[in-house]
Amino acid sequence: MSVRELVVLGTASQVPTRHRNHNGYLLRWDGEGILFDPGEGTQRQMLRAGVAAHDINRICVTHFHGDHSLGLAGVIQRVNLDQVPHPVTAHYPASGQRFFERLRYATAYRETVRIEEHPVAHGGVLATTPSYTLEARELSHPVESFGYRLTEPDGRRMLPERLAAHGIKGPDVGRIQREGALGGVTLEDVSEIRRGQRFAFVMDTRLCEGVYELADGCDMLVIESTFLDDDIRLATDHGHLTAGQAAAVARDAGVRHLVLTHFSQRYSDPWEFERQARAAGFDGELSVAQDLVRLPLPKRAP
Repeated sequence: MSVRELVVLGTASQVPTRHRNHNGYLLRWDGEGILFDPGEGTQRQMLRAGVAAHDINRICVTHFHGDHSLGLAGVIQRVNLDQVPHPVTAHYPASGQRFFERLRYATAYRETVRIEEHPVAHGGVLATTPSYTLEARELSHPVESFGYRLTEPDGRRMLPERLAAHGIKGPDVGRIQREGALGGVTLEDVSEIRRGQRFAFVMDTRLCEGVYELADGCDMLVIESTFLDDDIRLATDHGHLTAGQAAAVARDAGVRHLVLTHFSQRYSDPWEFERQARAAGFDGELSVAQDLVRLPLPKRAP
């Protein structure tokens, strides 16, 4: 049975707090695990959340600020210590190559796993697998930053009433799926498009074109909301979003499940982020992320 869920490892902006670790998010997508932005302490948070090094197939770093990348050293060494039996692919801004190398080789250790480096120089398609296409888009932050998006290929949903009308049943259902036609009846006559699921991960950024492109039509959007709306000037100056801005993006993009995260330590009431997101007009499923929670992706849209 396939599992698609987000495991939240940390949600703090800039510095950890008593209740929030630095960033870290593991997306389980069928049999693959994609680790986004492993900040300091990610290895310990993985242990607490029941995430093993073997679960990691890709690492996607949005940018090289410490709260999004200082955990790389520990994670990469743990992957090697546990002798993960598959290669691990790393995506990160090409402009930060020197930072990646410093973190990868921060201390001495025995390399047992192939780490495949795929730095991101421009937005576009990074990888295509049978279950998803991974893309990146450039964001707007004081250092080069990229957001990531997974898109599942569209499939087809068989329609029982149309199959019955054409007298197609039993093994013939599989046959028409494989061959595309049967006795003058086409697959399009007895099925409809089933849109693939879409997931996007947007961290430190101001509003920009890349944010909207990543969010468009997503089933789940994980997006930073470092500041509340009263501090919108701070957000703009430092290259961040407010709760209201993030929610307005989700509203306009038709997002089904909005996950707000990356909260400044200046705020003591995290639920104010939810209030402001609702005030911005987002009426879909909404989560104010907390460390160590698991959030399932919504079921495919009908």
